[in-house]
Amino acid sequence: MRRKLLLLLETGLVLAGLALGASAWKLNSALEQPLNLTQEQLLDVPAGSTPGGTFNRLQANGVLKDAFWLRLYWRFNMEGQPLHSGEYRMTPGMTAQGLIGVWQRGEVVQYSLTLVEGWTFRQVRAALARHDKLEQTLNGLSDSEVMEKLGHPGVFPEGRFFPDTYRFVRGMTDAELLEKAYNRLDEVLAREWNKRSADVPYTEPYQALIMASLVEKETGVPQERGQIAGVFVRRMQVGMLLQTDPTVIYGLGERYNGKLTRALLKEATPYNTYVISGLPPTPIAMVGREAIHAALNPVPGSSLYFVARGDGSHVFSDDLEAHNNAVREFQLKRRADYRSSPAPAGSPAASGAAESIPAASPGTTPEAVPQEASQASSREESSEQAPQVSPQQAPQAPVETPIEPEPKSPQ
Repeated sequence: MRRKLLLLLETGLVLAGLALGASAWKLNSALEQPLNLTQEQLLDVPAGSTPGGTFNRLQANGVLKDAFWLRLYWRFNMEGQPLHSGEYRMTPGMTAQGLIGVWQRGEVVQYSLTLVEGWTFRQVRAALARHDKLEQTLNGLSDSEVMEKLGHPGVFPEGRFFPDTYRFVRGMTDAELLEKAYNRLDEVLAREWNKRSADVPYTEPYQALIMASLVEKETGVPQERGQIAGVFVRRMQVGMLLQTDPTVIYGLGERYNGKLTRALLKEATPYNTYVISGLPPTPIAMVGREAIHAALNPVPGSSLYFVARGDGSHVFSDDLEAHNNAVREFQLKRRADYRSSPAPAGSPAASGAAESIPAASPGTTPEAVPQEASQASSREESSEQAPQVSPQQAPQAPVETPIEPEPKSPQ
């Protein structure tokens, strides 16, 4: 009887060993199997997916076999390891174990979207709407509704997002990406505000952001940003109008057809700095760190005017006579390749092709400027008892667009 028991025990152990060996062989075969692919594919793993369910889906699609053994492997070797949502790249020759390693490391496919300095909020929304890997949640919403959805009700959106390249995975919403850009702008502006020059004429960071947007739109030459900020700051300090064309163009909105006339320069809008004193009520575009730094650290000097040479750089002048001479030289004798600012390196415009700028996204219309912002700007500027310039001293536009075939006379 005892011999029988021993024999049965030995037989059981042998069978168990064989079963264990067979299981180990089967598991190893499952892990080492190459994925059944002839070309690269992306595996979409939605939020809430489990490894077991994903193995079953891959088996149902004929990409791999033995999902049961792969589920067991994950359960006993990676207990508690999450499967991150997103897209995973599967390539011919990759094994099931290789795919599991990609899951373990969370190597989801990343996409990118670049928000460009100088873009308006309408262009930002258009770029978001065009990206098919972003989950669209903002279509059909007004700008104010977008800001409310982001958790910033009552905030005017223009210029409140930081231009940068943002990386994201499939499944991120357009609102989530915008929130990242909003927070990034706040961080950069706060950091630069703490390093500002002692004599800048701003009482709050938002005023510096407005000034930075004027600097951003006036030049793409990095070394000139501080000089242009200096011109604008000195004009504010002596009571001169800023007279910068980009603010007029922004105030015209869709009415702008590429030409500025004297009548348009005299038209009263909250943004027409040929009419209003001081800063416009809001930024007119997105700004980069360099423009913010320039606005908060303007270059000292005595120049009150500047005009574009045509190669992206400017001529700076201390008085109206010198400025008029520069206008005659660089504006009235324009070269065929004249540019008020240089094309970005590598852009279609730089290579001679038409530059691609996003149009407005469908179903969105520009909203009215908050009246409070315009009134606040007027109050802040008028509170400074700066000396006013006489009509004979009234400056010509410090910008590059000629309105007439000859220089304007002082107003």
